[in-house]
This record gives sequence, C-alpha cells and structure tokens, in this order.
Amino acid sequence: MRYFCFVKILFVANRMPYPPYRGDKLKIFNLAKELCVNHELHLITIAENQEDLDSVSVLQKTFFLDDAAAQTSNSSATTNNDRSTTTNPNEGIQLFDSIQYVYRPKWRSILSSAIGLFSKRPIQVSFFRSKPFANKLEHLLDNHHFDVIHVQHLRMAQYFEDGAPSNAILDLPDAFSLYWKRRESAAKNPFDKAFRGLEYKRLANYEKLMLPKFAQSLVCSTEDRDYLINAGITNVDVLPNGVNLKSFSPQGSDAIIKNRILFTGNMDYAPNVDAVQYFVDEIFPLILEKHPESHFVIAGQRPVKAVLDLASDRIQVTGFIEDLSLEYAKANVVVSPLRIGAGTQNKVLEALAMNQAVVCSNVGFLGLGLKSGEGILMGETAHEFANHVVSILTSEELRKRLGETGGQHVRSTFVWSGISQQLLSYFENIKS
Repeated sequence: MRYFCFVKILFVANRMPYPPYRGDKLKIFNLAKELCVNHELHLITIAENQEDLDSVSVLQKTFFLDDAAAQTSNSSATTNNDRSTTTNPNEGIQLFDSIQYVYRPKWRSILSSAIGLFSKRPIQVSFFRSKPFANKLEHLLDNHHFDVIHVQHLRMAQYFEDGAPSNAILDLPDAFSLYWKRRESAAKNPFDKAFRGLEYKRLANYEKLMLPKFAQSLVCSTEDRDYLINAGITNVDVLPNGVNLKSFSPQGSDAIIKNRILFTGNMDYAPNVDAVQYFVDEIFPLILEKHPESHFVIAGQRPVKAVLDLASDRIQVTGFIEDLSLEYAKANVVVSPLRIGAGTQNKVLEALAMNQAVVCSNVGFLGLGLKSGEGILMGETAHEFANHVVSILTSEELRKRLGETGGQHVRSTFVWSGISQQLLSYFENIKS
C-alpha cells in the first residue's frame, strides 16, 4: 500500500544512510523512517565502497515501521482528509522512492583533498567534491520538481555555491568550524596544530559564505547555534539528534556487571581515540586508586592500533558489537570523556535512553538540556571526572536516580517522531 504524499522531499546526503551506525547515517535513516509514511522521499548521495553499493538494494527494500512512525502517521492523518488514516506498524513501506548515487572510491576523495589544499575551500569540503555528482544533481533538479530539498552537512552545501533554491534547507550535525577549533586547541604536534588551524579558518569563512545562501540552516544544539549566530550567521536554528527508543530502552539492573565502565563509539574516529586515551592515561588511574575493582570497556568498530594497544587486564577493547544496547545494559556507568567535538553525542543519548548513569566532559554535555547532577554528571577535570565515576560505582541510589532522571528527559525530548515533525515545520515555513 502506498500512502498519500503531501510533500516531495529530496535528501542530498554526504553518505549512504545505511547501515545506520554513525551520526550522519543515523539521522537521515531515522528521519526517512518517520517521513516516508506520508511523504515521497528521494535520495542522492555518494557511494565510496562495496558496503555503500550493497546498501542501495537494502534501502530500496521494504522496512517495517516503528510504532512511533505509525502513530505519527495516524495523528497527522486526521488533519488532512486526503491522507491515509490507517497505518499498520506491521506493514512494511519503502523508505525512498528513488535513490541516485555517484560511486567515488576513497582514493579519489583523498586526491581531491590534496588538490583542495591549494584552494580556499576547506579540506573537508574538497574531500566530497565530485564533478559527476554535481552533474547528476543538476540534472535531477532541472528535470524534477521537489517541494523541499534537504541538504545534509556543510560538505554537500558546496553544490549550491552559485545559490541554493528558495526551498532548500541545510542540516548540519554541528558547527564544523567549532569542532575544528577544538581540534586545533587539542593538537600537540606543531605541524598538526598549523594544519588544523588552517582548516578551522577555512571552515569558519565557508560557513559565513554558505549558510546564508539557504532559506534555513539547522544544527543539533543551542550551543552550536549560538556560536554561529555570534559569527554573524542569522538564519540558523536547532534540529536535535534523536535516539531510537525501540533499540535503546531501559533493561533494568539485572544485566549490570558491577564496576564495569563503558565507552562506545567508532574507534577509528579521532575524537573517540583521543577520548579513550585521555581516560586511560589521566582518569582511569585515579579511579583505580579509590576503586581498584573497576574495569573499562571500549566498545566500537574499527579500533585503530592506538586503541588496541590500550588493552590490559583491566581494559577490554571489543571491536565491532552487533547490538550496542546489550553493552549499555551491562554497564555500571557510561563515560564520554570527549575533549574534541561539537553537537550532541549520540552515545550519550543512547545511554541515557536506557536509564544508564552517565559521566561526561563539557563537550559530551553539549545539547542535552540537562544540568550536572540532574540526570547526568559532568567532569571538567580528570580528578572531577574520576570522582564522579567512583561515586556512581559505590552508590546504587545515585546510579538509579541519575539514570531515571536522564532517561525520562531523553525519552521526552530526543524522539525521532517528534524531531521529524520539527523538520516538517521548518519545511512548511520555507514553503509558505
């Protein structure tokens, strides 16, 4: 059964949104699952490996709806007599009506980045620069009408340097220049620091150039929005990240392994590598002094050598985990000691959604809408961070109180059904 479509949406994505294991993939995939019920969705993106090519056929197959998506459909259906009023969550539906892509192996992107060193564009933008993609996108826009165009990431904004259509929204995971500013601050090697500083300046200039070209720009946290507004960019608002409550829901305390400290993330991602190195070098020894029974688990795919080398009798590096919710359920406390980053961290949302007690840095704290001590604990120094972890490990009452408060907040604020409705309201604003 095909549902009435009142908005025809084109997603211009920097990555194939499947499998949904990282932030940019997660957002498009989950928004599509919500919006496909009542809207006609089309995708154009870049494929860089065999996994991406295999994902095309998967995304064109039928997905089963979450209950939330079905409820959203039924709720919105009552406001429009032309729209279907019956949506069965057990009935499958196709996410995208069409998928177009350009195959671009990673070596070509690296070459493009090297060439981009001699331009004024950020390296991150040059990495995704593709003439075949530009031609395919231009042909698509010239020959098809879309009610709204959802452009994901500053990397894809480059295809609208000559001007974006009046019905185009730019959706950013974070203020990219803020992320690189923090990477510059964290760099120790002089050459690395100079490179990151150059990229930060290029990104800051590029944000000022590109964001005003769109009818609306979105970031996932108020901190990122305020940073961009302070830089003189006025057409920016907030669209939060979300969490899949069917995958990440409270499991109770029976599964918890006492004294187990957990970090999750893609372990080839530089900020995650830095975070676990910082935790192991500066925080974990302080925890062991006060609570020697503690052990630390690093769970996430593609761990680089620097992460694998951290393994010891008290530190486990798992590699790929099929179901991260099982790892969260076993944790006595979840940590996010990030020093580099911007936007809202999915790992923190997932842990909170499962009623897990979380200790995070000020970077991991961004965009949550919580206060330290109310649903989460924030440690700005290694000693403060370690003390918070030990407090949770030694107090079941504190662990439960933090988990229940944080979980309730996330389940009421960061749900994909509600976030998709926020996105629709932005669509309606630029259409009117």
